[in-house]
Amino acid sequence: MIRAKTGIGLVVLGSLLWAMPANAVRIKDVGSFEGVRDNQLIGYGLVVGLDRTGDQVIGGQFTIQAMMSMLNKMGINLVIDPIQLLTRNIASVMVTAKLPPFAKPGLTLDVLVSSMANAKSLQGGTLLLTPLKAANQQVYAVAQGPVSIGGFLGGTGGAGGSTTTKNHQSAGIVPGGAIIEKDAGIDIESWETVSVLLRHPDFTTAIRTTEAIDGVFGKGSAMAVNSGLVRASIPATFRGRVVEYIATIEGLDINVDMPAKVVVNERTGTVVLGEHVRISTCAISHGNLTISVKNTLNVSQPPAPLIGSTGGQTTVTEDVQTEVKEQESRLVVVDETVTLGEVVRALNAVGVTPRDLVAILSALRAAGALQANLDVV
Repeated sequence: MIRAKTGIGLVVLGSLLWAMPANAVRIKDVGSFEGVRDNQLIGYGLVVGLDRTGDQVIGGQFTIQAMMSMLNKMGINLVIDPIQLLTRNIASVMVTAKLPPFAKPGLTLDVLVSSMANAKSLQGGTLLLTPLKAANQQVYAVAQGPVSIGGFLGGTGGAGGSTTTKNHQSAGIVPGGAIIEKDAGIDIESWETVSVLLRHPDFTTAIRTTEAIDGVFGKGSAMAVNSGLVRASIPATFRGRVVEYIATIEGLDINVDMPAKVVVNERTGTVVLGEHVRISTCAISHGNLTISVKNTLNVSQPPAPLIGSTGGQTTVTEDVQTEVKEQESRLVVVDETVTLGEVVRALNAVGVTPRDLVAILSALRAAGALQANLDVV
């Protein structure tokens, strides 16, 4: 096994050094079924019971309005100044959740509670009854319950007291806090076809998915509509047993194909190579230019007899030293590679840092020597 040089920081997906045949994966791991998905829910609510860590007067005006609307609906008509309601024991929050595709009324969901205004902490608060709506503005669940933030906000109090904070305080969850009131209305038993959506569209993978389905249910059972969609007709023997048919399809093994791609992150120096990356014969020379500026402050102290007289004064002088170093570089000939292991070996032979490697890969792509797509993130 060839060991990568220390400091290269090269991350390789697929096979690390030697080109290995692609392992078969299940269809359920690379795709999903059209119409079978989660639905986003959202709602506006109030968290009460806070220990003076809720919304303040400035920035929490809509919290006051929400409190008045809630109290009016409960039959409490207030005749006081609304500003007196905001006691910092209440906070406005957005409540979000995901509705599973086949969830039925009565089941519970976890909900995420996030502060909207300037509340310091939701610790110890209780979420009041909050309707959760989907994009069609219909209510699918209602949420209520104690908020868990997984941390705390504490202090000694007083103007000079210290404060201790653990974890994020302005967001939390209500485990099982939402009760489903309405399902998503997915009736798969009436389906006549099933569509497989590939998470990474690829024509070759789509054809292999079609062939895998045809191999079990007969030729012509499935058709690749495009690089990301494979549509399969439900056989007559599976009518009324669509769940069993889908379970059979998602358990089939296929060999996933992917284009040659290099992904680099210059901020972190991360380089990820795909399995099919290749390099044509080329010569590489890379050198570093380093400029170092050192700033030193010196104190000029006059002799003792002059101190306190007009003849001497203590001054601070600045000594700036600039140093320029250029690293010697050598021309390295890289032979044509046919495996991913040879690519890694060739790049390590140049002996550069991860961030230098990003510049080399960009130059190789511009010269046409890198046989892969280069994505900079």
